[in-house]
Amino acid sequence: MKRVALALVVLLAFLTQSLAQDQTPDRSATGGAQTLEDIMKRQRGEAVDYDFRRNATGDPDSAAAISSQLGTLGGVSDPELWRALRYGSADITVSSGGEEATVLMQDGGMRWLAWRKGPLATYGAWLLGATILLLALFYLLRGRIRIDGEKTGRTITRFKAIERFGHWLLAGSFVLLALTGLLTLFGRLAIIPLIGKDAFAPLALASKWIHNNVAWAFMLGLVMVFVMWVAHNIPNKTDLKWIAVGGGLLKKGVHPPAKKFNFGQKMIFWGVIVLGVSVSASGLSLLFPFEMPMFAATFEKLNALGIPQLIGLGTLPTALAPHEEMQYAQLWHAIVAFVMMAMILAHIYIGSIGMEGAYDAMGSGEVELQWAREHHGLWVKEVEEAERQAGTDAKNALPAE
Repeated sequence: MKRVALALVVLLAFLTQSLAQDQTPDRSATGGAQTLEDIMKRQRGEAVDYDFRRNATGDPDSAAAISSQLGTLGGVSDPELWRALRYGSADITVSSGGEEATVLMQDGGMRWLAWRKGPLATYGAWLLGATILLLALFYLLRGRIRIDGEKTGRTITRFKAIERFGHWLLAGSFVLLALTGLLTLFGRLAIIPLIGKDAFAPLALASKWIHNNVAWAFMLGLVMVFVMWVAHNIPNKTDLKWIAVGGGLLKKGVHPPAKKFNFGQKMIFWGVIVLGVSVSASGLSLLFPFEMPMFAATFEKLNALGIPQLIGLGTLPTALAPHEEMQYAQLWHAIVAFVMMAMILAHIYIGSIGMEGAYDAMGSGEVELQWAREHHGLWVKEVEEAERQAGTDAKNALPAE
């Protein structure tokens, strides 16, 4: 009997809960406004049906409604008008500007702010922190990669002055952009508690100016680097040998053949080019949201391909106001920038303390010949062969005595 009674109690509780979930909230006591259950659902992060607001936009064409109003709004009250504007059901006519000009109110700003303060800042910080920790661990386990063979005391020209200029223009501008971008994103969380709002305000203003203007130098450096080095960064079968031994980074004395750029450097090159173009495009969209919107057209193409529906996102919006374009562009801009920063941290490490002789390539442009033979042996042979050929041609060009 006890078991039967217990089963009946459980069944009754289940049915009661099911009925409560299926029952439409009674809004008569609230005048049609949200109920306590709506508030509790929102606090629990559950979905709330806002049709009671979306559809409560009045009836301006109703004579009865107009006669019941004492003011000049007819059948529409202020709350009803603002609800119609918010949910896009108001009858709006604009003289020019296209469909996006009819958007007088959009509430995506709060979603953007929540995403910016939450997942973007959290995962971005974790990515950079994890990258630094992994590089430190690699240094402790592997140590600095030294030149294995005996140094020759001779150097070979690795990069010309114009190549080093393009590299440092790109690298220097990126560092400034990264620092000012991080200050903008984490300023309220990390900087203001340390120096206060009054000191942070001019710092933030200067950071914004630097970020907006140094971006042009970054884009120029990106073009220079691409033009100068794209021919040397085309993947080839030699890269397979480099990949097979991990570039010799994990074991001393291992030096796979490589031309001017090895496979690791090629990955950095194409990562910088592809991500750099993307971050530049989103940056331009942020600077010129009316002239260079990105996401409405992108979403339209993705919808046509069925990609959002395939991964469960539904149909993406294709009519975006300029401020909505900026919200999407800012999030994408920061995501791509975080990935680039993690990649460049690894590049900076291997080009400085991680490998003996690597910095000289972009410092003076001259590298120890033994270093070049160990890390770019095929390239050294090409250079030496070109020099021999040039010497032979010069000798043949001398007049006979």
